[in-house]
Amino acid sequence: MSKPEQIPFDLGHRNAFAREDFMIAPSNQAAVAWIDRWPDWPAPALIIYGPPASGKSHLGAVWKTKSAQHFIDDIDTWIGDPAREEDLFHQYNIAKENGHSLLLAAASPPHQWGFTLPDLASRLKAAPCVEIEPPDDSLLAAMLVKLFHDRQITVNAEVIHYILPRIERSYHAARTLVETADRAALSGGRAVTIPLLSGLI
Repeated sequence: MSKPEQIPFDLGHRNAFAREDFMIAPSNQAAVAWIDRWPDWPAPALIIYGPPASGKSHLGAVWKTKSAQHFIDDIDTWIGDPAREEDLFHQYNIAKENGHSLLLAAASPPHQWGFTLPDLASRLKAAPCVEIEPPDDSLLAAMLVKLFHDRQITVNAEVIHYILPRIERSYHAARTLVETADRAALSGGRAVTIPLLSGLI
């Protein structure tokens, strides 16, 4: 049996969460550049937004390790709750007074949030805001390989190339497919192959 073809990926990486790597690609380069720019930010807060499983939390952990300052994930879920908005407003002001920074992660940009506190709205809408975009094919392929590897599943290039044109271009879709394929393989006592995947996508 021939050795499975290795898949070449021209992607940068950075360590995060100790053993994990954050893969750098065109879809997230702008966000990475802002993290690298700290502490030279023009405001006390930076907002990173993007779809689920896009690496916002991972990148936040990179920055938190680097800066020893405050990262808040899913900050858009705070909006609409007056008490939590007041808390965030105070955190923003404290950071400004002390020359500190806040990194905030969300699913959407702040101009789409339904604020109840006008002062908070004005500050966050004026803060720098950067999007993590949907992945390109190279990043999506690398993510699929990593997600399978995390589950101790080895797949060859043919399997990855079969998947790519058949799933939605999103981090969430990649994660969902790998979870589904793993369950199907375990329940059927099978390897993750194209025939198995053909029944799933």
